Amino acid sequence: MIVSKLYVYPLKSGQGIELQQAQVQTKGFVGDRLMMLVAGNGRFITQRQFPQLTKIQVTIVGESITLQVVDNSFPSITFISSLNGALIEVEMWRDRFLAIDQGNEVAQWFHQFLNLPGDKVCRLVRQSSAHTRLLAKKYSQEEDLPLSLADNYPVMLTASASLMELNQRIIEIHQQDSQAIPMNRFRPNVVIETIEPFIEDCWRLIQIGEIQFEVAKPCSRCIITTIDQSDGNKNSLKEPLNTLGTFRQLSEQGVMFGVNLIPQNEGIILVGDRLEVLATR
Repeated sequence: MIVSKLYVYPLKSGQGIELQQAQVQTKGFVGDRLMMLVAGNGRFITQRQFPQLTKIQVTIVGESITLQVVDNSFPSITFISSLNGALIEVEMWRDRFLAIDQGNEVAQWFHQFLNLPGDKVCRLVRQSSAHTRLLAKKYSQEEDLPLSLADNYPVMLTASASLMELNQRIIEIHQQDSQAIPMNRFRPNVVIETIEPFIEDCWRLIQIGEIQFEVAKPCSRCIITTIDQSDGNKNSLKEPLNTLGTFRQLSEQGVMFGVNLIPQNEGIILVGDRLEVLATR
């Protein structure tokens, strides 16, 4: 089993960036989920509310950040990321923490791109190194593990054989090869080439390159998986959630695909690295 793809998503709900190697910290991949959009009340905004966010490509050169819409249907913007701007309280799921506001110009850009009414507010924020978001204790036995702006866990892994099994079932149900979905619907950080579908459910501790990862749990999937990650269009048949519901309803948490990982050390992983299973469930 080897690593076939590595990704980071600098903007939460924006397009991913494919990497040949990733620097891994305890809170996740360097460059992953650095920024997110929030409403006027501080609550985070994602593709769940605005599927078109998936069309935003992020390019980072030093502290200069360019946001560009993939189909060039909207002007791009380049701004200097602020590491010491105004702190605002934001909310993601049950977490409330302080993040760094990125200024009026980029906030107005998002306001126009999302075609928000004049009385609606949105702000782009960046995670503050001085105000750490912590992994919830229920997700780890460790104390005070830092976390990026990812939903609940630092890293998410998916496997090729599991996607193949899912797509076979989707095609069988709908009798349409065109309904097969790509891996990017699941927005993974790591994609592993595997032979046995859902073998990843059995892993408890793995090693990839220099890094050991605790496999915390299967990843519950949401409506974002039904959104085409190239254009923001929603799947009219609600796939892959409908098919996942026929055989991957593993708990009251919902349907599962992929696994959540917690890095146990820091270092580098590369495309082509082998995955070694150190402990199983």
